[in-house]
Amino acid sequence: MFTRILITGIAVFLAISIVPGIEVTSLSAGFAAVLVLTLLNVLLRPILLVLAFPLIVLTLGLFLIVLNALLLELTAYLVKGFIVTGFWPAVGGSIVISVVTGVLTFLGTDRRIVEVRSTEPRQPKIINPPE
Repeated sequence: MFTRILITGIAVFLAISIVPGIEVTSLSAGFAAVLVLTLLNVLLRPILLVLAFPLIVLTLGLFLIVLNALLLELTAYLVKGFIVTGFWPAVGGSIVISVVTGVLTFLGTDRRIVEVRSTEPRQPKIINPPE
């Protein structure tokens, strides 16, 4: 969970610095926005994905950007000092957050190669041999 918060934090602060229209008034508001967005992604996003599944399939996944933008707007509504000025800055911020989160999650995962060895089957052990 700490790793997820850290990755989301890096992505949100990068979106604040890159996307015009996403602002934060203080550092504590930025940290609160990171915590609220992480909590919304953990609790609310799976429900929204199930409900919006037909639209996600119909748009070949592009509706995920809209869902992420709506979650970013909800975060701005819930956190005082975290400002998203409109829908299009929310879309831009959701794209930046999604890309950065995806890249950092990919780089942080363990991708060791597991070697599977096959062994010869051993002979069955006779418990009660005939006499």
